[in-house]
Amino acid sequence: MIYGIGTDIVLIARIRDLQARWGDRFARRVLGPDELKEYFRRYSRGTPGPDRAARYLAKRFAAKEAFSKAIGFGLRGPMTLLSLQVLNDRRGKPMAVPRKALEPWMSERGLVAHVSISDEIDSALAFVVVEQGNPAVERNSPVVEQHRVEPRTVDQHGVNQHGVNQHGGGQHSRGTGPAET
Repeated sequence: MIYGIGTDIVLIARIRDLQARWGDRFARRVLGPDELKEYFRRYSRGTPGPDRAARYLAKRFAAKEAFSKAIGFGLRGPMTLLSLQVLNDRRGKPMAVPRKALEPWMSERGLVAHVSISDEIDSALAFVVVEQGNPAVERNSPVVEQHRVEPRTVDQHGVNQHGVNQHGGGQHSRGTGPAET
């Protein structure tokens, strides 16, 4: 079951400005220990190094902001910038790795996060989906089958039998309504 969804976009120039103003202190306030190792590895790679490091930092910052939105807390306990690391598996897939107080909080609730990050010339983007429970087991559960909304139960306005707009729009609890794109 989807627990929450979050997205964030960061201007890379903003991160470069913060690096210029605060140096490594800014990176140390945002990145966990494993992320910092990768940040410094990228930074030290010759002429393109500082740009690669800024992009890496921007993507991690965006991912942490998106994650904080997905769990519904923002950046306050148990979610802080240092309580989540966004690392890559051996194939390059980004993974959300909770630590500190966030790790037991997620474990107690059976939460798993899926992260997608990307960057372009001027910006970095992150999208996070947080699931609750074991998705493989839930997909085959009779309880889930009983509550699944079939397409035929949606009216011409996209509203299902529970009054939920299946096509987006309407009221949203986190200020992400259709007027804000």
